[in-house]
Parts: sequence; C-alpha cells; structure tokens
Amino acid sequence: MPNTTPATPIKLIVGLGNPGAKYEQTRHNAGQDWLTQLAREAGISLTPEKRFFGDYGQGLIAGHKVHLLIPNTFMNLSGQAVQALCNFYKIDTQNILVAHDELDLPPGTARLKLGGGHGGHNGLRDIINKRSGDKDFHRLRLGIGHPGDAKLVTNYVLKKASLDERISITNSMDKAIKAMPEAISGQWQKAMNDLHTN
Repeated sequence: MPNTTPATPIKLIVGLGNPGAKYEQTRHNAGQDWLTQLAREAGISLTPEKRFFGDYGQGLIAGHKVHLLIPNTFMNLSGQAVQALCNFYKIDTQNILVAHDELDLPPGTARLKLGGGHGGHNGLRDIINKRSGDKDFHRLRLGIGHPGDAKLVTNYVLKKASLDERISITNSMDKAIKAMPEAISGQWQKAMNDLHTN
C-alpha cells in the first residue's frame, strides 16, 4: 500500500536561547543562533514584537510562508512566546519546528526529530507545558556535546564552545539550513534522510 499520510508543512520555526549580551553565542543559544542565520539567508527581518515576547519575522522559504520567532524570555519561559504566536495565527503543534541545543549529540551533528519528551531541556519542557502537554512538534537538535558529568551541565551550556567546536557546530547549522526547504514543505522523511546522511 502506498503511504497516503498527508504532508505536514512547517508554519512556525522557533530558535531557543537566552536573551542578553551575557549569553550571546553560548552553547545554550545554538537554536537562536541557527534561526538568526536562517532568517538572514532567507532575507527575513527579525524585529522585536511585544505581543509574541520575542523577535519575530515572516516570509517565504521555498515558496512556503513561514513565521520565525526567537523568544526574548529566558529559556525556561520559551513556551510563553510560542503559545502567544500560535494563538494569534492559529498554528497547530504539528506545524511547529523548534531548533535547540542538544547535549546528547556531539558538536557538528544536527538531527531532525518529530515528537518526544523534553530530555531535561527547559525550553522544550516549557513549550510542552504551555501546549497542554502536546509533544508532537518537530525539532532540530543541534549537537553541543556533553561535559561528562550532570553536575557540570549548567555551567557548560552557558559558556561559549571552543573554536574547533564552534566550527563544527557552524558546519552542522549550514547543513540543517539546506534541509529546511524539504522540511518546511512537509517532505519530512526526505529532509531527515538528507541531513542525517550528509
């Protein structure tokens, strides 16, 4: 039987991070940094939007209209911005893609995923909570590596990566951007295959 599952397009892409100069380019801001790059390459301007508690822009990527959002709340309140925008534009959970840093992947690795838990990530945890427990949004997991001990995680994610790690992370971000036209148009499996095999 052919697969007749309808394609689920991405209508909202969220890049997670913490606000302020203190946190710029830290490991925990990988999602925010990636979304900034995506917006720049797509020619979409991000400007502060109070009603969405973040920097917001909209435009076309691969012919599809998308909303881009970087919450300007702290990471553990990311869901406030996502929920405000989704309520305003009537966007369903399955039409959301959240880009975030991922401890369980090495620097230089980017992976797409649909659904799942928060894995201890406070940004994902708050989005799930604000969506009434609905976990069925898409994720872009940007590997930052793990310090090796759970007690070291907080300090590790709030620091900048080494130069070698930053180069690897930047390369993985570039690959993830190249997969976005397919992901946004609903060709999720193809986007995953392309990103995960390159």
